Amino acid sequence: MLRFITVRLLSALVVALGVVSIVFLLIHLVPGDPVEVMLGEAATPADRAALRSALGLDQPLGRQWFGYIGDLLQGDLGTSLHTRRPIAELLFERIGATFTLGLGALAVSVFVGFPFGITAALRQGSAIDHGTLVLSTVAVSVPSFWLGPLLILLFSIELGWLPVSGREEAGALVLPAFTLGLGLAALLARMVRAALLQVLGEEYLRTARAKGLTEPRVILRHALRNAALPVLTVLGLQLGAVLAGAVITETIFQWPGVGSLTVESIQRRDYPVVQACVLLISLAYVLVNTVTDICCGVLDPRVRLA
Repeated sequence: MLRFITVRLLSALVVALGVVSIVFLLIHLVPGDPVEVMLGEAATPADRAALRSALGLDQPLGRQWFGYIGDLLQGDLGTSLHTRRPIAELLFERIGATFTLGLGALAVSVFVGFPFGITAALRQGSAIDHGTLVLSTVAVSVPSFWLGPLLILLFSIELGWLPVSGREEAGALVLPAFTLGLGLAALLARMVRAALLQVLGEEYLRTARAKGLTEPRVILRHALRNAALPVLTVLGLQLGAVLAGAVITETIFQWPGVGSLTVESIQRRDYPVVQACVLLISLAYVLVNTVTDICCGVLDPRVRLA
């Protein structure tokens, strides 16, 4: 088990290094000059050259990359070009809101997806099963940039039940969490249904029923446990997609998280902050997938042996 975890962690470190390098290169290949943004068009060539030298932008790209890696290892993400504040402080102020939104979306997906998936599997071929498949297909297909404004029009403007934007008012989390979690809930419902259908006819479930166990206990304790591996895998993969999708959802609902900070920084041409935000979201994706791999290995010894 220790060897399995060690291998997964080392693989995650290699992937993280690749992510850091790709983010660094992409930001440096984006058109635009950060020196021009900082000094404005009225700056003299001498001032631009001096600032470029102070920022290390006049050095070869390889040397800049090594310097960037060294700063990251020391926890230094740089300084914002717009606010002149350390980027680590900006991320620390916003990451709590994104984490809250992610937990809300995960709660929506679990409490909606699992009941629908279980019910559809137990009523295979019924109207409930077909209805669940249709609804899940529609929910997966609906983009968040369309669903979010629609929910705002209905529940905020027409009915007045929930706030339009921000996170200060009560119930402000409901609409963005539902917008972000609906697609994951639909995918979970389909995965739970498919995984349960594969195990419902197994002999150990018949044995459990023959021993007198109630049907809810048979399903929840035995069937779901053995069907959890593919569901957990998909859940881990989609959690990373949820973090990436938070950029759009936070912008729609003016949610003060890392996603909205990314969009604001792009609009201001604040390249160091954009680089740090993209890096944070990417590394969170890698972390979630690594934890998912380890959990799958704990649940199923065959994964560790493979």
